[in-house]
Amino acid sequence: MISFSNRRRRRYLKNNIPFHVGIIMDGNGRWAERRGLPRIMGHKVGVESVRSVVRAAKKVGVRYLTLYTFSSENWQRPPDEVSYLMYMLRNLLIKEVDELNRQGVRVKAIGRLNMLSKEVLKALDYAIKKTEHNDELNLYLALSYGGRQEIVDAVNKIIKSGVKEVDEDTFKRFLYDPELPDVDLLIRTAGEYRISNFLLWHTSYAELYITDTLWPDFREEDFYEAIEDFSKRVRKFGKVV
Repeated sequence: MISFSNRRRRRYLKNNIPFHVGIIMDGNGRWAERRGLPRIMGHKVGVESVRSVVRAAKKVGVRYLTLYTFSSENWQRPPDEVSYLMYMLRNLLIKEVDELNRQGVRVKAIGRLNMLSKEVLKALDYAIKKTEHNDELNLYLALSYGGRQEIVDAVNKIIKSGVKEVDEDTFKRFLYDPELPDVDLLIRTAGEYRISNFLLWHTSYAELYITDTLWPDFREEDFYEAIEDFSKRVRKFGKVV
C-alpha cells in the first residue's frame, strides 16, 4: 500500500518536478580566495544564495529541500573558520526565522546535533518550533552531518531496540528523520564530481546535476536551470521504459 506522502511524491515526479532536492553548497572558500578575500567572506555571501534557492524551490513547487550546511568532516577545518560558521549559523537562524515562517517554510535539522554548541542548539530549536506547523516547503539543514555516520547511528539504534530482522522500511525508521523522502535531484556547485558523504541512503536513485558555478554565485536562475535539466531526464529505477 502506497502512503499518502509517496502518492504525492509520485504525482510531483510525473509532472517533472523533483519532490526532494538536495544541495551540496560548495565553493565558498574558492570564491573568496579568487578575490583575495578571507574564506569567511565566501560563506557570508553564500547566505544570499541560500535565500535565493529557498525562494526558487518554493516557487517551482519543490516540497523538500536539504542543504548540506556543515558536514561531520568540516569540524576538521581551522578553528577560527569553524567558530565563525557556528556564529553565523546561530545569528542566521535567529534573524531569518520570522521571514521563513512568513513564507510557510518549516525548518528541520539532521545530523549529530549533540556536537553543536548550546547557543546554536537553542537557536535551532527555536526555529524548528516556530515553524513546525508550516507546510509550503520543508527546509532541512544537514548539520554536523555525515551519510556513513547516519547509517552507523541507525544500526546502533536498531541493535539497542532489539529488532532482530530488518528490511528497508524498518531501517528507514531509525534514520535521523524517517519523514525525509529519497532525494530526486542532487545539485552540487563548484564543479566537483563527488557526493562527499551526503545523504548516502537517500540518494541511491538521485539524478545528479553538477555546475561549475561557485555557491556564492548560485541564484534563482541557476536553480531553475537545474530543475529544467531534471525535467528532461528519463528515470527508469532499474526498469525498462
